[in-house]
Amino acid sequence: MAVFFDIKHLPEFKNAVLTIGTFDGVHQGHKAILQEVVNHAKQVDGESVLLTFEPHPRKLLFPDQPLGIITPLHQKLKLISEAGIEHIVVVPFTKEFASLSAQEYIEQFLVGIFHPKSIVIGYDHRFGHDRKGDLKLLEKCALEGGYQLTEIPPQLIEDAAVSSTKIRLAVTEGRMEDASHMLGRNYSFSGIVMHGNKLGRKLGYPTANLKPDEAEQIIPAVGIYAIRAVYDGRQYNGMLSIGYNPTVTDSRDIKIEANLFDFDKEIYGETLEIFLVKKLRDEQKFHSLEALKVQLNKDKEDTLMVLAQ
Repeated sequence: MAVFFDIKHLPEFKNAVLTIGTFDGVHQGHKAILQEVVNHAKQVDGESVLLTFEPHPRKLLFPDQPLGIITPLHQKLKLISEAGIEHIVVVPFTKEFASLSAQEYIEQFLVGIFHPKSIVIGYDHRFGHDRKGDLKLLEKCALEGGYQLTEIPPQLIEDAAVSSTKIRLAVTEGRMEDASHMLGRNYSFSGIVMHGNKLGRKLGYPTANLKPDEAEQIIPAVGIYAIRAVYDGRQYNGMLSIGYNPTVTDSRDIKIEANLFDFDKEIYGETLEIFLVKKLRDEQKFHSLEALKVQLNKDKEDTLMVLAQ
């Protein structure tokens, strides 16, 4: 797999079979679409090429609306590659690019740069200024553009759209098992370890205080979670708190704290990847630190039971 960020310096793709989309989540629905593209490329002795955009088009077009992405770019590229796509082109989504008319988008961008043998696209795909381009326009330009047009089955497109919406809702509600089922993997995010108040250490549960790498990514609902964490290529079991620490503070700032089992390294400034397996309970305010410690002991027992399944 090769990833390209500069559309002015691309190789000549052999019989390029092109598909286009944000593919946020690269979930089970998306994987079915990507498999269609891979299969089509094999049928025409071509190379599968996926176009995606960075930043997300909504960030430029609707800057005041939260994105709530499922997968940051680096994770999305890895998952798309694992799905069998040979080449990924990350197209800079700029005001200039967004101003291309639908006709210019086809002639100057799709045909002018990629010279596709085939374009594999969904019935609801929209493109060009004011999203005026659609499947019918691609069909109209196919002969002159020298490409074949293959429509992704509507059911696959609808399943993918529904899945993305349901995954976002499941994560925001803390239903990690539902999210995992739709994703085909545990939902995850990465964060840099920051200095905290070190209260966890006094309770016998030292925590890594995390600042998420991607500010636009969805963070799960407030609560306590069973997790697996990856640091320096090694996986650790642990539990995660997302919340306000009401037992010790009145702050309304969300804090994300991971306690990793059998782990005693100082890793300030380094990155952990957190895989959320199951929400154990809601956040609670305890009348004393001793009561909080008793609950943490139970949380650890519950976590080990969940992760052993």
